[in-house]
Amino acid sequence: MTRTTGSPSVLPFRDDESFARELDAADPLARFRERFDLPVDARGERPAYLAGNSLGPLPREAGAAVERELARWSTRGVDGWFDDEGWYGLDERYLPALARLVGARPAEVGVMNGLTVNLHLLLASFFRPEGRRSRILIDAPCFPSDRFAVETQLRWHGLDAETHLIEVGRDRAGGADEDAIESVLAARGEEIAVVLVAGVNFLTGRRLDLPRLATAAREAGTFLGVDLAHAVGNVPLRLHEWDVDFAVWCHYKYVNGGPGAPGGLFVHERHALRRETPRLGGWWGNDPETRFRMQLDPHFLPRADAAGWQLSTPSVLAMAPLGPAFALFEEAGPEALREKSLRLTGWLEWLVRRRAGDALEILTPSEPERRGAQLSLRVRGDARGLQEALAAKGVIGDVRPPDILRLAPAPLFNGYIDAWRAAVALEEAVADGERARG
Repeated sequence: MTRTTGSPSVLPFRDDESFARELDAADPLARFRERFDLPVDARGERPAYLAGNSLGPLPREAGAAVERELARWSTRGVDGWFDDEGWYGLDERYLPALARLVGARPAEVGVMNGLTVNLHLLLASFFRPEGRRSRILIDAPCFPSDRFAVETQLRWHGLDAETHLIEVGRDRAGGADEDAIESVLAARGEEIAVVLVAGVNFLTGRRLDLPRLATAAREAGTFLGVDLAHAVGNVPLRLHEWDVDFAVWCHYKYVNGGPGAPGGLFVHERHALRRETPRLGGWWGNDPETRFRMQLDPHFLPRADAAGWQLSTPSVLAMAPLGPAFALFEEAGPEALREKSLRLTGWLEWLVRRRAGDALEILTPSEPERRGAQLSLRVRGDARGLQEALAAKGVIGDVRPPDILRLAPAPLFNGYIDAWRAAVALEEAVADGERARG
């Protein structure tokens, strides 16, 4: 199959393996693939790992980073906190790189906790129900942990989630779009205290227009919060410029910070720099000038930045891999990563439509600016069985029940050959399934 076509986002496509190898040979980011320990299968072979939207692979420098901190612990004990480049301030040393990754200022970001913990902390600050303004608007389909956080925050305030949670979505698969959210804000804005949306939807891969929604939220007199779990390290972000009020994310997906890695948090400086912004307190969020006065100065004085939402002592061993993970993004550069992402995801979409389009529905928008490095495929049949068949053919994706297969070609470590292998395996697995059904 060697027919050629064009695409508005990339160069003309060809449907053959040699095209994948040509693109990989010319790819300026191809060298980063060797900076990861990619998974191996039961045969000791490396599959096409297209599940970085669920858990990114191990950066090779991460092991050495953890070993350094173990060695410091072993040889220095408690003094390791205050060595040169020691543990004290480790979280703050990450902030400039993290700020560049999300389009923020260093005082607007923090590394701490997990995504849902950070979401609860920020809802404690921004969800302050008063009078009619006592509802939270979310987009559908909403990641379960976000919905759990919102429901329990409502109950914490003595509110009924059945009536005070507004869920916006045309259907459970297609999800909410900007028009639908704006329509509800225009009609019911005076009732809404917080809007919480996903920057990139976990199920559909749809990317929302955050500056547009920030404007709509501001006009309605409410706050915009964003779950960026599937957006950070995936799509370009300019949170400060876009005027988002707050955001939370994890670092174990596209950022490759390790399973359960500490999460991230953004608070726009108009809120973060004000000590008066309400928040829950803990000693690591206290002003460093008085943090170690302890019982001599027992009153909480929050830092005047986003790091002031921290509570507890940072987990040094969990944070250590983040340094190498952030460094890879700094070295690769956001423009080069986005350019490759557009080309890689565009070619995979084109191949899937040609080779398995009759058996699959692509839920992710085709417009390049409406998605990142993820294709969500609705399977007409057994999605879990198809995932297992792909794994047997050397392609790793994941399934979200009941019928959605997700493939995420991440530009930092995936090559064009991975997209080719995935499309061929999909075509073969679909054909095998049809033969088996007779």
